[in-house]
Amino acid sequence: MIFVLPMPTSLLRRGRGAAPGPVVTTTAAAPALDELYRERRLPLVRLAVLMVDDLPTAEDLVQDVFTRLYRRHGNALDALADPDAYLVSAVLNAARSALRRRRIARAYRPPRADPAPAAEDEALPGTADREVIRALGRLTSRQRQVIVLRYWSGLSEREIAGTLRITAGTVKSTAHRALTLLRAQLGEK
Repeated sequence: MIFVLPMPTSLLRRGRGAAPGPVVTTTAAAPALDELYRERRLPLVRLAVLMVDDLPTAEDLVQDVFTRLYRRHGNALDALADPDAYLVSAVLNAARSALRRRRIARAYRPPRADPAPAAEDEALPGTADREVIRALGRLTSRQRQVIVLRYWSGLSEREIAGTLRITAGTVKSTAHRALTLLRAQLGEK
């Protein structure tokens, strides 16, 4: 969204002989937003480019800052003691937010899709084998480990306990629960 304002030529005047610091306005009213836009837009875009290293993003940031300023204060900026400092601060804050969003977007890693099963895996096992494999997939990892080590690898309870670094009693109870779940899922008694 591009926000364009008509732009007269004058801006703020610094007080003569005053120490550098805040802008001192004369008895005239504070500058209108269109004057401030004309005078400060390009320097603010340059500042934003230095921060975000991207011209389109920098232009959007400055445009958004002026839009928020207009929505908040209207065309007259009498409520602001130093509109220049306000704009610089707002552009720097907007640039930091843009960089933060950019860093978060770059750090995001979408979840990996489950790998497709190999053609051999689907062709070789029979229907009953596929049902058992699916039922094993529904068990917890510990239950699956105990069942596979016991019935596929043929290890004893003591060997499974040593391999998984758990007690033999835990192996027995885990195997019992896993077999109960498998029987229920496969419809056996």
